[in-house]
Amino acid sequence: MPSPLIQKPETATPAAPHPVVSFLRFVALGGGVGVLSGLVVPLLAMTLPWAVSNALVTAASTLLCTELHARFTFGTGHRAGWREHWQSAGSATAAYLATTAAVYVLHLVQPSPGMLSEQLVYLSASGLAGLGRFAVLRLYVFTVLDGTRRSTAGTRGSATGPRPAPVRGQLQVM
Repeated sequence: MPSPLIQKPETATPAAPHPVVSFLRFVALGGGVGVLSGLVVPLLAMTLPWAVSNALVTAASTLLCTELHARFTFGTGHRAGWREHWQSAGSATAAYLATTAAVYVLHLVQPSPGMLSEQLVYLSASGLAGLGRFAVLRLYVFTVLDGTRRSTAGTRGSATGPRPAPVRGQLQVM
């Protein structure tokens, strides 16, 4: 009789990377997409209202970053599912509100700021919001519970049957 403690390779869950490694990957991937987004928003804002431009770019970059973070930053070993996308969208909404508010305040203080000023304010607000997003994504969206990573399909099956669903609130510290 095979041991129930041994997982087959097709059902094994990859170990989550160390928090520092995850953070460095988050900065490289998310920051890279963020810098590109920072270049695209003002270009779109030449033809659309700034808030609309920011919303469009935020939506596109959130989809891309959620996939990158699922696969590389937090090492889930699979594509992001609907749950991860929706939860990531929630944290991205908070980041969108922060960047939009920061640029709005800039326009209140300086009615005609240059593109460089807008970029500095946008990227600064985006960086601060990114720190919050990292915490939310690491601790909630792509977290490890009971030694198993939450699956996008509920529980994962194995040769001996489905695994029990993880109990919320039992966070495994890495």
